[in-house]
Amino acid sequence: MLSFLLLHADLTYYLILGIGMVLSLIASARVKSTFAKYSEVPSRSGYTGSQVAHAILQAHGIHDVTVEPVPGALTDHYDPTSKTLRLSEPVFHSNSVAALGVAAHEVGHAIQHATNYGALRFRSAWVPVAGIGSSLGIWLVVIGIAMAAGGGSLWLAYGGVLLFAATTVFTLVTLPVEFDASRRALATLQDSRVLDVDELDGARSVLNAAAWTYVAAAAASVMQLLYWVMQLLAVQSRRED
Repeated sequence: MLSFLLLHADLTYYLILGIGMVLSLIASARVKSTFAKYSEVPSRSGYTGSQVAHAILQAHGIHDVTVEPVPGALTDHYDPTSKTLRLSEPVFHSNSVAALGVAAHEVGHAIQHATNYGALRFRSAWVPVAGIGSSLGIWLVVIGIAMAAGGGSLWLAYGGVLLFAATTVFTLVTLPVEFDASRRALATLQDSRVLDVDELDGARSVLNAAAWTYVAAAAASVMQLLYWVMQLLAVQSRRED
């Protein structure tokens, strides 16, 4: 009976991992195809991603952020520790609708940093905790549950669940950070008239597709956390019977 329960638990966990992987693959494929589509649409303004990034930073009175190219595709990011905005080469040098949308989004993070946006501040502070949780959390849960099943204490398993929960918190708080950056980006592109109304629809499609990658990551993390919580509660229930 115990071996059946363990096998059933393993199959359930593999199913959760599979669902998370499928969601991630779908989201990744969607953002790549959407970016590729609007990378073929040049903006009427003719500005490149780097020019738009510099212009938006200047317009918001931000003069201490460096904008530089970084190799790869869809590797764009803002580094708050060095105040560096890194745009992938297809974005840095391109004047496409997709490039301007991505560049403005990353500037949105720089604006969040400059204005002390709460969710970004929390996420940055939470990075070390999430890193420990992602590397040790599951291992502690598995070892703790195995020890508890043999009559040992549940405290190690509880600690593992809490550490893994720290990773889940990180994926969840990432959502408002990313959605807010996209909102700022679209508003700035519209107000500055860098993109026309019809071009904004293309930029919005790119940013919405990118947002789904974060939604998929958060959903996968939540499902895994719930699974381990249920496993822990099941072991505790059997010990109390």
